[in-house]
Amino acid sequence: MAQDDLYRTVVLERARAPQHAGPLPAATLNGQGSNPLCGDRVQLHAVLDGQGRIEAIRHETRGCAICAASADLMAGRVTGQDRAHVGRLHAELVEAVETGTAPAELGELAAFAPLHQHRSRRRCALLPWSALIDMLNDDKNG
Repeated sequence: MAQDDLYRTVVLERARAPQHAGPLPAATLNGQGSNPLCGDRVQLHAVLDGQGRIEAIRHETRGCAICAASADLMAGRVTGQDRAHVGRLHAELVEAVETGTAPAELGELAAFAPLHQHRSRRRCALLPWSALIDMLNDDKNG
């Protein structure tokens, strides 16, 4: 399957039927991000385990299909990961959407690489990740 086809398939599937959307009543971490230019908004809720890994994470996203799909794929991909690994994944995704080249480690997230051709849509894919990084680095969140 061509990368553009993968992008369309993954984005549409995850935007229509998210697997990690909704509230997380036991959340000990909460974060949010918004893009006032397009109206995308994402709220994140997470629980860390005793070793600082993401034990559970959910998102509540109001925005375009790209933002919703990115938030959902992100939530699935970072579960079980620590802050350092999340930071590396974020850096790899930024590189992919800026250059169009994605390392195999990104898995389904590589579907966003075609956004390198659409500068105005990159922020849609990266907004949930920025919110996650901010949430994990927030001093109030431990």
